[in-house]
Amino acid sequence: QVQLVESGGGLVHAGGSLRLSCAASGRTFSDRGAGWFRQAPEKEREFVAAISWSGGSNTRYADSVKGRFTISRGPAKNTVYLQMNSLKPEDTAVYYCAADSRIGRILVPTARWEYDYWGQGTQVTVSS
Repeated sequence: QVQLVESGGGLVHAGGSLRLSCAASGRTFSDRGAGWFRQAPEKEREFVAAISWSGGSNTRYADSVKGRFTISRGPAKNTVYLQMNSLKPEDTAVYYCAADSRIGRILVPTARWEYDYWGQGTQVTVSS
């Protein structure tokens, strides 16, 4: 089993930055890809960013956040970060960390149904 706990959300003005963290427990998390998703009120949960189990440059981003957000893994690979810069009001949402349902997948997925493990979410609010 994998358990995920997000932190780092908060209220920030437009143009500001936040860094979200996702701390994982469970022996297999370091062998799984990890993703960040977000859900705004009355909207579907959407993909934001993902990183493969190996980390590094094997990452994927939603078009809406490319160039502004960066996903990374800690040295022990049991923590995943989302650095969010140049935040916009439309980035306001609850952000969720998730772990890939499969171990060792080379191409990390972007579809939420490919992820079996989810955190409880952290609220990010960007004021204009």
